[in-house]
Amino acid sequence: MATTRSRPTLPMAADLYGDLTPLPHATWRDHVPGLIVVAAGTLSAAFISDHYGAPLTLMALLIGLALNFLSADKRLATGTAFASRALLRWGIVLVGVRVTFGQIWALGPVALLSVLAIVALTIGAGVLIARRLGFSDAFGTLAGGAVAICGASAALALATTLGERRANQAQLTLVLVGISALSATAMVTYPFVAHWLHMNDLKAGFLLGASIHDVAQALGAGYSYSDGAGQIAAIVKLTRVALLAPVLAVVALFLPRGEAGKGQGLPWFVVGFFVLAGVNSTGIIPAIVTTAAQTAATALLAAAVTATAIRSPLPQLLEAGVRPIMVIAGATVVAFALSLGVAVFLVG
Repeated sequence: MATTRSRPTLPMAADLYGDLTPLPHATWRDHVPGLIVVAAGTLSAAFISDHYGAPLTLMALLIGLALNFLSADKRLATGTAFASRALLRWGIVLVGVRVTFGQIWALGPVALLSVLAIVALTIGAGVLIARRLGFSDAFGTLAGGAVAICGASAALALATTLGERRANQAQLTLVLVGISALSATAMVTYPFVAHWLHMNDLKAGFLLGASIHDVAQALGAGYSYSDGAGQIAAIVKLTRVALLAPVLAVVALFLPRGEAGKGQGLPWFVVGFFVLAGVNSTGIIPAIVTTAAQTAATALLAAAVTATAIRSPLPQLLEAGVRPIMVIAGATVVAFALSLGVAVFLVG
């Protein structure tokens, strides 16, 4: 009788804290069918995004959900699992190339501390709203963290750190759906609020950068207001992106230890994020390399979203109803209210 043995490298890299059942040994050929499907779905999403201006993450999510019936094909399981886990981690590492410590510091201490407070309070609001609606703290952390930091990228990273026992594929997909919809809505509506309040570039840029979920939508809203507001929104949003790594570290710190009392180390992709942001801060990375890394990060994260949607159990999604979206919407309202208050009273 053949026995399955866990691989000490690739598959187990998806299981940070022993939450998942070890995957059987697989060769590179076992990954190919699933990766082909994920690549085709991601390229289709990129084509739609480029030609019609739709958010790439949302298109990848919708195409992945349309291909969800393929999750029944066991030949694709190894490749889609690899895309939703390993590719995700490398995408998170490459997000660090968007951030420099100098950009963050140039914003000023008041705005920086305000961003830290907004992120912390938004995550806390997500946890409290989730409890109120009967969900776990892990789901509240997942939803609140996605709203507070950088949308789908944060949701994927937090789900990775929490593990599938605490945040399963159905919950992750619900958060990705809600984040994509609310971020697109915020990109359209928040600039009108800034215009209505006659905000200057600094105030408008802070509001848009501190409250809109996804990086692309935050920058799109900022530059739609003005070039100056777009630059401020970029710095504020990148500050939130930079907080992804410490938030993941804090989440990992508060997770319960294993039965054997083994401590939980800092995930390698968190370390990689910090290291790459630090190297990028020195200015030694050529512009062409930075551009390539940003493109690669976008592609890897989009592929991870496609794979996650393909693997998601849709019956559980349909049974969940509107209550999970209420957690995301509640955290979104908190983030917007806090950002608006800081923009009006503390910034400029």
